[in-house]
Amino acid sequence: MSATAQAAALEHWSALIDALLDPVWLVDAASLRISAANTAAGTLLGIDAGALRGRPVVELSATAEDIAFWDEVASGFTDAILSDTVVRRFDGAIVPVTRRVSRPGTGDGLLVVTLRDLSRQRATEEELETRVAELRATLESSADGILVTDLGGCIRNFNRRFATLWGLPDDLLTQRDDRAVQDWMRRSVVHHDGDGGDYTRRLNAILDAPLLQTTDVLTLHSGKVIERVTLPQCSHGQPIGRVFSFRDISEKIAAKQRIEELSHTDALTGLPNRRMLADRVEFALAMAQRSGHPFALMVLNLDRFKLVNDSLGMGLGDRVLLEVTDRIKSCLRNVDTVARLGGDEFVLLVHQADVPGAEATARRVLDAMARPFTLDGQNFTVTCSIGVALCPGDGNSLDELMRRADAAMHRVKDAGRASFRFHQAHADVAQRSHMQIDHAMRQALVSGLFRLHYQPQIDLKTGAVIGAEALIRWRDPVLGEVSPNEFIPVAEESGFIIAIGDWVLSQAIKQAAAWRVNGVVMPVSINVSALQFQQPDFPERVARELKAANLPPHLLELELTESILIHDAQDALHRLEALSELGVLLAIDDFGTGYSSLGYLKRFPISRLKIDRSFIGHLPGDSSDVAIVNAIINLGRAMNLRVIAEGVETEPQRQFLLEAGCDEFQGFLYAPALDAGGFENRVGVATGAKTKPVRLIKK
Repeated sequence: MSATAQAAALEHWSALIDALLDPVWLVDAASLRISAANTAAGTLLGIDAGALRGRPVVELSATAEDIAFWDEVASGFTDAILSDTVVRRFDGAIVPVTRRVSRPGTGDGLLVVTLRDLSRQRATEEELETRVAELRATLESSADGILVTDLGGCIRNFNRRFATLWGLPDDLLTQRDDRAVQDWMRRSVVHHDGDGGDYTRRLNAILDAPLLQTTDVLTLHSGKVIERVTLPQCSHGQPIGRVFSFRDISEKIAAKQRIEELSHTDALTGLPNRRMLADRVEFALAMAQRSGHPFALMVLNLDRFKLVNDSLGMGLGDRVLLEVTDRIKSCLRNVDTVARLGGDEFVLLVHQADVPGAEATARRVLDAMARPFTLDGQNFTVTCSIGVALCPGDGNSLDELMRRADAAMHRVKDAGRASFRFHQAHADVAQRSHMQIDHAMRQALVSGLFRLHYQPQIDLKTGAVIGAEALIRWRDPVLGEVSPNEFIPVAEESGFIIAIGDWVLSQAIKQAAAWRVNGVVMPVSINVSALQFQQPDFPERVARELKAANLPPHLLELELTESILIHDAQDALHRLEALSELGVLLAIDDFGTGYSSLGYLKRFPISRLKIDRSFIGHLPGDSSDVAIVNAIINLGRAMNLRVIAEGVETEPQRQFLLEAGCDEFQGFLYAPALDAGGFENRVGVATGAKTKPVRLIKK
């Protein structure tokens, strides 16, 4: 072809390709140089289309494979090809394209290269691939099994959790047989109708309603309980399929059942707990009201069970409780109930039981418990105490019956254990009185209703008043004068004795200090309770009160009972030594009524023994009391201790004590306990006067 003709053909083609939207090059087949390019090609490569003319096509190649391709084209091996490749823009960017190279067959030696930019398509594909990967990761990370189907029920997607929950075999999954998978699921479900019809009907109802949302529960033959949630899958507002979500709620159901069980039963023994007992007592009350037959409620508590746990261990203790449970159950009828309220406390509900029936049941239980226990080769005995309350006589509610049976059980404990006792009405009165006193004395301390009286202590030989014992008194606006014999035991039981003791200590020291300021040197004695003495900081409390009142320690005497001293004798010795070093005098109160060890007495820094009034009242006529008093006086003399007798009310008593060698006494023979003013008047010493011996003034 002549140059003129070739130029005309090129111009013709150039005009033609400029009208095309896709990028197009015209390439000289011999030189593989670009003869012409349209505007779209320049835009694709980031250069003016005219600047492409004359450039080798290999300059636009981005890969070695592409250069090899053009070599094949130059050799004439390829006349036409359609492939995906990449081209390099003039700014260095790589652009994915679909390339078509063809020879038009016009004999002008030109190749037509048509390109289609795939950038947007590839970006869309990558985004789609990313979203598919994210969806797959989301599906696989879910704790739920996911199954996606189309509207006809054909499987479109699922995760591994779905296969695991349903136990689908791997070969069944690889077959991609939807009908086989659905059949496996149907056979895996426990069907209430026996033939699977119920499961099929429920599934068909779901599939027949594309927009339906459902939640139901399936039980599998494997034992799993699965919650199934179905949601419609929509596109452009139209349903295209359905998403099934399966969650294993077996543990949740089991936990709920366990919680329900524990809310009604004891964890160790499986017996009913207080909640279930309340339900059964309520039923028994209703039955008793209709039939008129009484029933018994018994509170059973093991005796000294703490020793079992301490010596054998908690594990063996639990095994003992299990055997106790079996023994109690063997003594009851099937209609009766035994419940465990915790620890070693059990409650027995015995239907249609009057006094003889309840007694027979209690004796059966006591006999069963009396048999020896044998665990791990160890033999031991565990007894129990039982309190019995009868309905309707002792109450018409669980609270009343429990309270009264429990009170009866504690009276058994107080009486020696290993027995039973029925509720007695008069015991309730005593209990209410106990509570009334406890509350009233706490208010009395706050309201300043307690007061101290002082009983003179007399030297038997000289008749001089050598000291005073501080004794607490209480007059209540409602209860009237309350004896210390009534409220002190209540205070000791409740622990309130510590607060009362601290008040007595403070008031007695202040009174002794006031007398001393007014010229009367009068030692004061106070009683110290076991709880107060056992407080770790008791010596420090005494020291603080003495310092605050500026009272010399030798003007305070602390009276302690023998039981305080023999309980943890070593600890008691340390406290006594601390008090002795402080300079406080120490005495043993009510001597002869406890169990003192002479060895301990010798070690304790005691300065005085106090003979209890129970040995004084029948002197000098009772030979036993005479012998005991003489023995105590001789013991005191041998140990270089002064001896004082309390409760001296007659002259013969005083004379006997004097002749026996007793050092001091106190009692009504001289004076009862008096308030501070009465004490001063009785002993004949006016405040502000010089201290002098005070002679005995006989009645």
